[in-house]
Amino acid sequence: MVWDGEEACAYLPNERARLPHRYRIEPVEPEEFDALLDLGDRRAGVLLYRPSCPSCSACEAIRIPVAEHVPTRSQRRVWKRNDGELAVEIARPEVTPRHVELFNRHKDERGLSRREGLATPEEYRAFLVDSCVPVREIRYLLAGKLVAVSILDFGARSVSSVYHYFDPDVADRSIGVYSVLKEIELTRELGLEWYYLGLYVEGCRALRYKAGYFPHERRIAGAWRRFTYDDRDDAPSTLLVR
Repeated sequence: MVWDGEEACAYLPNERARLPHRYRIEPVEPEEFDALLDLGDRRAGVLLYRPSCPSCSACEAIRIPVAEHVPTRSQRRVWKRNDGELAVEIARPEVTPRHVELFNRHKDERGLSRREGLATPEEYRAFLVDSCVPVREIRYLLAGKLVAVSILDFGARSVSSVYHYFDPDVADRSIGVYSVLKEIELTRELGLEWYYLGLYVEGCRALRYKAGYFPHERRIAGAWRRFTYDDRDDAPSTLLVR
């Protein structure tokens, strides 16, 4: 264990978060990573963590069974607009000036940063590139220019979305929505079962988009519960934040 203290919650005001970070000496094998994802684990750099907050259980791991996913009407519109115009590349994660620039602009201009100052290339590498599990990045290019990046971890049966960021100048394209759809498709084409979308928090507007993909499962009180389109929250304006 390298960190097991309390801090201000990044998602809900007036809450305290406890995210014990664990360091793995040996790399995590894909089958083991599947089991950890099933328990609600996340990865940050070479560390693994799972929310263990003292007085709150709002964080719910969320995953999509890719063979059953059916896009909504609005998601189909986003797909139609972007598919064919955005080039998609799969590669090992890199640290380039463009990567770091987009990462910082996305956090700063969309109000997602909890710290002052810009992330350095070294901090970017430590957060997204260095890893204890197999990792790839999905690059989205418009007219040959990098406009979005997704960092994905790979298990034997699962893909886990670690982080996604995009150029705020093309926010009107809803590339975040398109990237989820594209990565669901990639997971299915690879013959894998689950696409994990990280944590869902009902009271955090920035995370509510995750509940807009159906069917999906959320880990609630230690068990996975399935949600279908009929269980949706009729709040469409919150579902295109990514």
